[in-house]
Amino acid sequence: MTSTTETISGAVRRPTEPTPLLAAGELPPTQHFIAGQFQAGSSGETQAIVDPCTEATLCEVPQGTAADVDVAVAAALEAKQAWGRKLPKERAEILLAIADRLSENADLLARIESANCGKPLMVSEDDVASSIDSFRFMAGAVRAQTSIAAGEYAQDHLSVILREPLGVVGVVTPWNYPLLMAVWKIAPILAAGNTIVLKPSEQTPLTTLKFAELTADLLPAGVLNIVTGLGPVVGQRLAEHPQVDMIALTGSVNSGRAVARAAADTVKRVHLELGGKAPVVIFEDADLAAAAESLRAAGYWNSGQECGAGTRVLVHESVAERFTELLVQQVSTLVVGEPTAGSDVEIGPMISKAHYERVVGHLERAQSDGARAALGGGALEGQGYFIAPTVLVDVPEGAACTLEEIFGPVVTVETFSTEEEAVTRANGVPYGLAASVWTLNAQRGHDVSSRLDAGTVWVNSHLALANEMPWAGFKSSGYGRDLSAYALDDYSRTKHVMHNKAR
Repeated sequence: MTSTTETISGAVRRPTEPTPLLAAGELPPTQHFIAGQFQAGSSGETQAIVDPCTEATLCEVPQGTAADVDVAVAAALEAKQAWGRKLPKERAEILLAIADRLSENADLLARIESANCGKPLMVSEDDVASSIDSFRFMAGAVRAQTSIAAGEYAQDHLSVILREPLGVVGVVTPWNYPLLMAVWKIAPILAAGNTIVLKPSEQTPLTTLKFAELTADLLPAGVLNIVTGLGPVVGQRLAEHPQVDMIALTGSVNSGRAVARAAADTVKRVHLELGGKAPVVIFEDADLAAAAESLRAAGYWNSGQECGAGTRVLVHESVAERFTELLVQQVSTLVVGEPTAGSDVEIGPMISKAHYERVVGHLERAQSDGARAALGGGALEGQGYFIAPTVLVDVPEGAACTLEEIFGPVVTVETFSTEEEAVTRANGVPYGLAASVWTLNAQRGHDVSSRLDAGTVWVNSHLALANEMPWAGFKSSGYGRDLSAYALDDYSRTKHVMHNKAR
């Protein structure tokens, strides 16, 4: 691995002996999944799936075409009426069976995720556990939906609100949480009575394909379909397809813009969960040790490839030096390595060579602009796409590293002098996905959190999630709600039926 940035030596833990994560036959079939079965793509072209720890090719998957998408949409259309007419109880029972199936195969799914993404096993195991809980929550939520009461709101007319499925939903998922982000879409979309055509990231499709394999006997044919391939081909066709009723995407802001543009011609509904640049506002009365300990995880979880990560610290100038010392102490203890190098490995590689080079470029630019690496600051030597956990200090206000989503193990530290300045600068980015406030003053915590322009704001915490609560952003971070009963609202439509009961 080469870069213009000097590599940092001796920090990647690797297994002493070759230790494969997967046995022969544990990978899923490397084909599209359409109408309940795996089938080859129409083009015959494939793309290599690369292990980011070793740069070795794991397998190859089809490069899907618009024609493949059309076949999958036809299958979803054929299945939608029968699936949509199932009672909530019947769909809930299937979702619970899926949760049980995932639980039975949790170890296998975690190992496939780590092999494909380079994730530490502790991260992959958490992803699988969260996926299982997502299905169990949605199975219950779909049986307990509420709406405005039926009643007489116009003279002699009884109004009834019906909640209906949308139909066929196209889904595009990202590479950072392949299984979990797929499930965040699949569970509520199925619960609401829709059918799906899903495009996983071309870099990380393996757990999504394994999910299809494991659940093929639980879902009617055509209810869930998967087409692998590139966004400008497969994603574009899903977004523009006249018989797809909604397109739901988790991904970058640029991907969201492209999907929204493509969806406009057919005026289909769009659900976007996009990037973030979460500010962490630390006041002078905060528990600095707790904040530093929290950011050890919240800033670097999944190697910083996390849209809600606490990557942009704004700390009061009077406590900035002490907080930075505590943060560096915490981050310096992170264990970087391959997933087979021990259960205590916490940081893995970047997902790909291209992304690795992008993050390295951000670090080079930040340091050339005057920021100083109090820890890390560059790539780690040896094979794979590893970057040292980094804390950047002395960061000039308005530097690119504080405004743009780096999506790597990098936290920047800036200072502020007044509360108003902190709020203004926290809101001074295009993103609005998440933020946190650190203070022991309860009134300040309530007030400042209400003034931050983000869909999720934590007080004295960061990156804690619950399936019962919504996850979504403002501004360039998109719109639409994942998790919670709000997701069921997103993936259904309400119909008003008014009965004239005059006699």
